[in-house]
Amino acid sequence: MLAVIQRVTRAQVVIDAEVVGSIEQGLLVLVCAERGDTTVQADRLVDKLLKLRVFSDEAGKMNRSVRDAAGGLLIVSQFTLAADVSGGNRPSFTQAAPPDEGRRLYEHVVAQARAQHPRVATGSFGADMQVHLVNDGPVTIPLRIAPG
Repeated sequence: MLAVIQRVTRAQVVIDAEVVGSIEQGLLVLVCAERGDTTVQADRLVDKLLKLRVFSDEAGKMNRSVRDAAGGLLIVSQFTLAADVSGGNRPSFTQAAPPDEGRRLYEHVVAQARAQHPRVATGSFGADMQVHLVNDGPVTIPLRIAPG
C-alpha cells in the first residue's frame, strides 16, 4: 500500500460544496491500494499511522504520535499515488488495485483506524473531492507498506 502522510493543523474534504470530513490538528493520510495488496498491508499501515512520531514534544523534537498529540486522522483514498509516468507524459495507473479491491482495502483501513483511534474522518472512495489542508511544518512523509 502507498500513503502520503501530512501533519496538519486542520484539513477537510469537500464534495459538491459539502464538507464530508474534517479534522483539526492531526494527520491527513492519502491512501492507495496496489495490485496484490492484502489486509496485512492495510493493518500495518494503520499501525504505522498511529505510532509515527511526527508531532513535537516539549523540547521541539518530533517524538509524539497522533495518539500522544490527541490528533485526528483524515483518511482519503487516492489511486493516483500509483501513477507510473516512466513510459511517457500520461500517467498509467495499472499498479493501482482494481476499484472493488481498492475500495475494500480502503474501507478496511478506515475500519481499523476507527477501532483504534477516537477521531477518524474520511473522504468518499471514488468521489471527485477537494482536499483543503494547512500543512504543519511542513511535514510530508511518503510511505510504502510492502508485502511481507
